[in-house]
Amino acid sequence: MRASWNVSQRGTTDAHEGGLDDRARAILDFEREAWKLDVPKERAIRARFGFSAARYHQLLHRIVDGPHALEYDPMLVRRLRRIREIRRRRRTADRLGFRL
Repeated sequence: MRASWNVSQRGTTDAHEGGLDDRARAILDFEREAWKLDVPKERAIRARFGFSAARYHQLLHRIVDGPHALEYDPMLVRRLRRIREIRRRRRTADRLGFRL
């Protein structure tokens, strides 16, 4: 894991090229490299960003929904959107009693 880098809860307000602020880019960069972690992801999230995994995922999903994230890292964003949609469909099917 890379050295710990604390990002404020609010992040920076100035958007750089691509329309993403520093925190949004840091979250996308972290998510792209998360499979390489040798510690639990929740622990790495807390160490790097200073907030809970639940908050991290809220922010990640909000970022992924924006058009600037797609410009910043199209392959990662499409993969995350696809995974989210698969999970959403599975949850809905389970609630309705269908098997996917």
